[in-house]
Amino acid sequence: MTTPDLDATALLATYDAQLRAHLPNPLPAGATVERDGPLVRLRGLDEGGFITYTDLGDLDGAELDALIARQTALFTELGESVEWKLHGHDLPRDLADRLTAAGFAAEERETVVVGAVAPLAAAVPVVPEGVRLREVTSREDLDRIARLGELIYPGTSRQWWADAMEREIAADPQSVTIVVAETDDEARTLVCAAWIRYVTGTAFGTLWGGGTHPEHRRRGIYKALVAYRARLAEQRGFTLLQVDASDESRPILERLGFTALTTTTPYVFRP
Repeated sequence: MTTPDLDATALLATYDAQLRAHLPNPLPAGATVERDGPLVRLRGLDEGGFITYTDLGDLDGAELDALIARQTALFTELGESVEWKLHGHDLPRDLADRLTAAGFAAEERETVVVGAVAPLAAAVPVVPEGVRLREVTSREDLDRIARLGELIYPGTSRQWWADAMEREIAADPQSVTIVVAETDDEARTLVCAAWIRYVTGTAFGTLWGGGTHPEHRRRGIYKALVAYRARLAEQRGFTLLQVDASDESRPILERLGFTALTTTTPYVFRP
């Protein structure tokens, strides 16, 4: 697809129109999609449910509260958690307060950044000495990625990463590429893992992961993985890359040419 205007306002409109309510097609095994008014509810993709939408239209007041209450009632009955992905430019402006009042809890805010593929792909991935990049699909490697996640985020289980990625690959092997950075010695220590999803019918490849082993940070590994994945996107005809960037990743991505568009905050309801 052609590259939209890289003006931030135009990029945000493109992001809203193309990515906000985009659904995997085909869905991974065990995943389901349900609609409730403007909301799209996904279950069976990750460790809990997920709620997204392009916008809420003119919903406000009691009507909006009733919509939110239907979600908490459903997931209470199911005994499952659910994430409502709230964007900083969502309306009405008091939506965060309404979610909190309904029992949702805000988690770490991230920044939506978008960059043009061409200049990012033109950069040569500079991999530090002693490290190699490799594309992976095996369950053994997916389990290694989950264990790395548990090292980076102590006290959490990341086994669902491996389960979800395995289902995703099985549903459509061409929809995602997973890349690992590992030491090139006999130990083959996994130091970083990142993946790109190719969003069919849009201009976007979306970047995920990128958490780096604490002993291997500040060596340019994350930046090398961005350039590597940008080349993959360019080969497939995508013109934009999008990331939900943490506070640690955002400065790196902005130096590479990404533009900050809005914020996104997971509001999670746990029965």
